[in-house]
Amino acid sequence: QVQLVESGGGLVQAGDSLRLSCAFSGRPSGRPFSNYAMGWFRQAPGKEREFVSAITWNGGSTLYADSVKGRFAISRDYATDTVYLQLNSLKPADTAVYYCAARRFRVSTAPDYEHWGQGTQVTVSS
Repeated sequence: QVQLVESGGGLVQAGDSLRLSCAFSGRPSGRPFSNYAMGWFRQAPGKEREFVSAITWNGGSTLYADSVKGRFAISRDYATDTVYLQLNSLKPADTAVYYCAARRFRVSTAPDYEHWGQGTQVTVSS
């Protein structure tokens, strides 16, 4: 029903920046993009999926994990049904598959979102 497609991942050097995109679509027309809080999670090999950032359904508030606070920025564009994650000052520890997620109305820092994308790989070398 809800499809989330991430893009923008790649291999970069430490200190570089990257911009991830997540395209939201309903199949067929269902609940609109504005009904969902949107989140970004990441998962490194052999580790559990962890919260990175989230934004409320109305874009009024944002949340960040301590490990990325001040370096990453989440935003959403209602004209294109797209959520972005700007990753700055990247570190090797940021290497992971990054997943976009959608959750109706209430924002959450737990991996309890209803819909998930397939992920996009971010690799940061020293």
